[in-house]
Amino acid sequence: MIPNELTGDLKKRLSTVRGQIEGILNMLDNDTDFDKILVQFKAADQGLQKAHYLLLDEVFRKSLALKLVQVMNSCPGNCQDAEKIEFIKEQFPILELDEITSKIKEISAINKRLEEHNKNIFKKD
Repeated sequence: MIPNELTGDLKKRLSTVRGQIEGILNMLDNDTDFDKILVQFKAADQGLQKAHYLLLDEVFRKSLALKLVQVMNSCPGNCQDAEKIEFIKEQFPILELDEITSKIKEISAINKRLEEHNKNIFKKD
């Protein structure tokens, strides 16, 4: 579920983009100068990209948080990746979107190793 604050922000941004697109349509109907139309296209594009970025950041950050909690529960501080897990946990609040996706991959790989390790331990018992 998307937080209400983000939903409100996205709606506001998308409404602005809608207004810019309607403005572009009017400019085309009124045979407005190409340069002015181009400026509006760029503004609409940037607004849409920012809204997209905010949504992706929320989704990926939430995904990383869930995977991080899962791995932390599987590794109570004494597994081979404990330091890496702790580092990712500390860096979590300041990670950029492109870093989040790579950390999701790292955490997923760690989780896979932990699952295999824990499965082997339970087989021995």
